[in-house]
Amino acid sequence: MSQLPWVSDVSTPVVRLIGVAELAGALGLILPGAFDIATVLTPLAATGLAVIMVLAMGVHARRKEPQAIGFNAILLIIAAVIMWGRFWPHPF
Repeated sequence: MSQLPWVSDVSTPVVRLIGVAELAGALGLILPGAFDIATVLTPLAATGLAVIMVLAMGVHARRKEPQAIGFNAILLIIAAVIMWGRFWPHPF
């Protein structure tokens, strides 16, 4: 896959696991707030996505892919803002 060259270095089950984890994280960011049910899942999902982005940055650093590191850093910042806004005593 030319758009995602890192996929060639990772086994198919791991790529699927990453995809499922990212999808679950995205749903965890959106659905609890949309339905006002189990809203504690939102900061947990943001934390999970932040961990995934840190690990992804490590993979891209090893592969010397600075553009991908930058994209992961932006997603990490977004996840950190959501975590900060939902975990601390004065959430927005």
